[in-house]
Amino acid sequence: MDEQTSTSATRARDASAPTPVDDNSLAWTDARLLGFTPMDDVHEEFYATALKLVTCTEKNAAQAIEQFEQHAISHFEQEDEWMRTTNFPPRDCHLDEHAAVLKSVREVKEAVAQGQAGADIVQDIGMALFQWFPGHADYLDSALAAWMTKLNMGGKPIVLRRKL
Repeated sequence: MDEQTSTSATRARDASAPTPVDDNSLAWTDARLLGFTPMDDVHEEFYATALKLVTCTEKNAAQAIEQFEQHAISHFEQEDEWMRTTNFPPRDCHLDEHAAVLKSVREVKEAVAQGQAGADIVQDIGMALFQWFPGHADYLDSALAAWMTKLNMGGKPIVLRRKL
């Protein structure tokens, strides 16, 4: 293949490829869907709850971190239940990440409760969660979503995304 043909083929392939999502986006989009609706719904809630961390004020920082902790506990317990009841093989690594996130959230919550930290630290953990989540979802949660879909439906997840 000559250089011009190779370049044309590359351009055609690139033009049909999906536009990458900004992984640091603070807004939920269809690009984050994994194809297992119960998990996708919880992940959308994760975004809404984490956004409250990023946008909190001194007045509502303690409430924002408390709400996020409650969301994370419920979210992580649900995923753990799916992994446990279906004998999901890479469960331990997934649980370790969840435990690390909860540990950090609880440390921030405690610091806020003791007056040692304020909205700036709560906002920082919110931003850190938005940076952490895409990689976690793309690798660990997507494997669990595929596993759950195969068990429940006999095949791989199908994701329909709106192009906005």
